[in-house]
Amino acid sequence: MHKLLLLGDEAIAQAALDAGLSGMYAYPGTPSTEIMEYIQASPQAAADGVHREWSSNEKTAMEAALGMSYAGKRAMVAMKHVGLNVAADAFINSAVTGVNGGLVVVSADDPSMHSSQNEQDSRFYGKFALVPVMEPRNQQEAYDMIFEAFALSEKYRLPVLFRITTRLAHSRSSVARREKIAQNSVALPSNPRQFVLLPAIARKQYRALTAVYEKLRTDDAVDGLNRLKSGNGRGTGVITCGIAYNYLMENIADRAGDYHVLSVGAYPLKREKVAALVENCDRVLVLEEGYPIIEEQLRGLLDRDVKVLGRMDGTVPRDGELNPSIVASALGLRAGQGREVPSLVRQRPPSFCKGCGHADLYQALSEVMAEAGPGRVFSDIGCYTLGALPPYNMVNSCVDMGASVTMAIGAADAGLFPAVAVIGDSTFTHSGMTGLLDAVIKNSPVTLIISDNSTTGMTGGQKSQATDRLESICLGLGVDPDHLKVIVPLRKNHEENKAVIRAELNYHGISVILARRECIQTASRNKKAEAAEKNKSRE
Repeated sequence: MHKLLLLGDEAIAQAALDAGLSGMYAYPGTPSTEIMEYIQASPQAAADGVHREWSSNEKTAMEAALGMSYAGKRAMVAMKHVGLNVAADAFINSAVTGVNGGLVVVSADDPSMHSSQNEQDSRFYGKFALVPVMEPRNQQEAYDMIFEAFALSEKYRLPVLFRITTRLAHSRSSVARREKIAQNSVALPSNPRQFVLLPAIARKQYRALTAVYEKLRTDDAVDGLNRLKSGNGRGTGVITCGIAYNYLMENIADRAGDYHVLSVGAYPLKREKVAALVENCDRVLVLEEGYPIIEEQLRGLLDRDVKVLGRMDGTVPRDGELNPSIVASALGLRAGQGREVPSLVRQRPPSFCKGCGHADLYQALSEVMAEAGPGRVFSDIGCYTLGALPPYNMVNSCVDMGASVTMAIGAADAGLFPAVAVIGDSTFTHSGMTGLLDAVIKNSPVTLIISDNSTTGMTGGQKSQATDRLESICLGLGVDPDHLKVIVPLRKNHEENKAVIRAELNYHGISVILARRECIQTASRNKKAEAAEKNKSRE
């Protein structure tokens, strides 16, 4: 098959299509977003009838993918690492139910927190759930491993966790395609109770899961992705995980024979392979993006006089992503000295786009909140979190999706009044609706402002499940119609908007303000698309 120049995300997406994918499920989150976007734009996916709609959140995506698998077809679900927290209930239980059609769960980790709240390592979830984990070293492996992941999933009737990191997701390389595999036919599980996790069934299936997990260590499909290369004498042993192998080779390519290297691409790791590395070494350096997961296991396994180096002893920094210079330092080598790059552009903090509706909302809110006092605005994950920065300095919390609503409820319970929650339309339908239901039931004295820009703006303008539905959702959850207000955040409406906000802040109960104005970026794109369509129709 021909070659394509693909991002790591795109290689995964194309591989899934070529491997017989029937359903793709996801919620946008950097660095995983491009997987779904590639499949949505793919003529191949359209021709093959692949389901490829965004889900409301990662939990619903995971459960829908499991439903596709239940029907015997191959499914993939993609999310960023913190999204796996949202999907964790379904993900961990899917290991106990097992799967029918192949199911691959892609989790894109973000070491160094380029666009995230933490650096958590998804490999932990694989070990926790007792499922196989694959971690490609480059884009070609990302493509090839997807085929292996689906095959392994169907062989052991388990979901496969596919872990990538930001550098792999967002860098490009040439990728050679394989022959396309046909989609599975609908076929229900042979065991009609497989997916019914009543305690008596779950206990039996969990016992079987623990036995299968041990078999995975020696399966060629897993162990074959872990490559051991012996060096000369009793030198330094190095264990690399996924993309870290590339950083190692950038430093030792001309003297690779001096090192014993175990390059890990899949888990669980075969103990004998680790022992074969260690028996020839006086010390072992572990290079892994994220948590010291292998390093911790290695320290527990070794009963011989071998020094283990890595994140836990400070040889490698405990936080942040790896790079060739960090690896060189860990090896005791002198990092390459490149030419200094001149500073052409002065660094500046992120800011709202010019003409953004969030900015006009915060301007009105800041003037009203000056009357109430500081420390009363709870926010959420989205572009509007930039309200924490100058000149607004409005946001006092940003923890996880939906926490603005529930933290405001808790603060109100503690006696803080007024308490304000600011959330985006997409984040509201992702995780904010249940918090609003709590507030309605308790009639919490909270003002909820939904900054509705009719898109999922922070990740590039994907479809928002909330578009044209917010009023009916809020009313359906029980919000008093007299305290459900709609404002348009424009400068010409500034005084009117302030009056609405002030009135609702003074209300001792739950109120909702919909600050509705289309994202300036999607509005611009939509206008260009409309103009292009008109020009095409004239031709």
